[in-house]
Amino acid sequence: MSRPDPPGPVPLLGPREAIAITVGIVIGAGIFKAPSLVAGASDGPVTMLLAWALGGAISTVGALCYGELASAYPGPGGDYRYLVRAYGGRIGFLYGWARLAIIQTGSVALLAYVFGDYMASVLPGGAAIYAALAVTGLTALNWLGLRAGTTTQNWLVLVEVLGLVVVIVAGLLFAPTLPAQATVPVSSEGALGLVLVFVLLTYGGWSEAVYVSAELRDAPRLMWRVLVIGLGFVTLLYLLVNLAYLRGLGLAGMAASDAVAADLMRRVAGPAGATLIAGIVAIAALTSANATIFTGARSSFALGRDVPALGWLGRWDAGRATPGNALLVQGAAALLLVAAGAVARDGFRLAVEYTAPVFWLFFLLVGISLFVLRAREPDLSRPFRVPLYPVLPLLFCLTNAWLLWSSLAYTGWGALVGVAVLGLGAIMLPWIDSARHPDPAKEPVP
Repeated sequence: MSRPDPPGPVPLLGPREAIAITVGIVIGAGIFKAPSLVAGASDGPVTMLLAWALGGAISTVGALCYGELASAYPGPGGDYRYLVRAYGGRIGFLYGWARLAIIQTGSVALLAYVFGDYMASVLPGGAAIYAALAVTGLTALNWLGLRAGTTTQNWLVLVEVLGLVVVIVAGLLFAPTLPAQATVPVSSEGALGLVLVFVLLTYGGWSEAVYVSAELRDAPRLMWRVLVIGLGFVTLLYLLVNLAYLRGLGLAGMAASDAVAADLMRRVAGPAGATLIAGIVAIAALTSANATIFTGARSSFALGRDVPALGWLGRWDAGRATPGNALLVQGAAALLLVAAGAVARDGFRLAVEYTAPVFWLFFLLVGISLFVLRAREPDLSRPFRVPLYPVLPLLFCLTNAWLLWSSLAYTGWGALVGVAVLGLGAIMLPWIDSARHPDPAKEPVP
């Protein structure tokens, strides 16, 4: 008698929850910081707004690529599953290791520090303490079960979006008129390429929704719609909030601001407005952190199912509909990074440097995997195919290659630490049975 399959994800989520995860991850703290960097690198308002629109369009191209992969391979694991299928178990293991030790844990620590910095500005206590509390609390919520994690996400996204709407309305309708000299553009080379680096980082995270494709009802048909609708909504909000910043502060004022949203709200409502925006930014950071914790544990679960030595990561709690062990390990790793950030001069910067190069490397490999899998499995059912193939996937890959180069060229020693941790995973390969299916092309597709 054959043994029953071990417990695993079941499709309990609808499009609303998946869109909330997409929106919640993308709209993090970046939209409250990056606009000042974009304004400083732009030669005028048109260039700045064009960059935000292009960022949404380029991200949507990536979403279409991911939509095809998710429709063809809808099981658990997201990127991990696509990489194993295209390149074999060893590359899949390196990615799973990177997700667990670098990408997701670094992102969670980064977002926790954003929350901690804002909380420490209004309450007694250090940023690291609040960051650790955020990681612990959100991990516990997701460990309690699928509904606890997704319900928390839905409410956080609602509050986050309402907060952005407040900023948009304040800037467009209630900001005092600027003096004429404040509307003069700042001196800039107007390098659209440099501007897009900041913009695309602010759009980052949209691909995380594919990690719940095994839990989304009718995922092969709906996943690309979830990604595109989520990004379309984010792009609209980003354009409106930048118009609000522009009207309330002017391009020069945006470029000179260290906290563009706080400066806008201070002009509209005084110190109370600046305090309000601190709360909005803290909630945005929590929203992204919760979604990152939710999706990150799903990739570790998929890794544990394929690697016998890490089988304890691949245990699914059917009662709570959640990968409990993977959540706990991910939370512990993120807390270690929070502790490392506490002794660094800038915990947020350290987390960015540690995460970025490895993230863009594997993002590029996922883009290339679309070409590999189309060539290797031309007859496989693909309920959704990328339009204008191969032009759009090639654009996606070129963008990722450029961002990989930029992340290596402009980051500090933290990037070297991240690359070294990835190297540690490579050293482990001889002792790891890296995949259950030695020939990824023979892996069954559900």
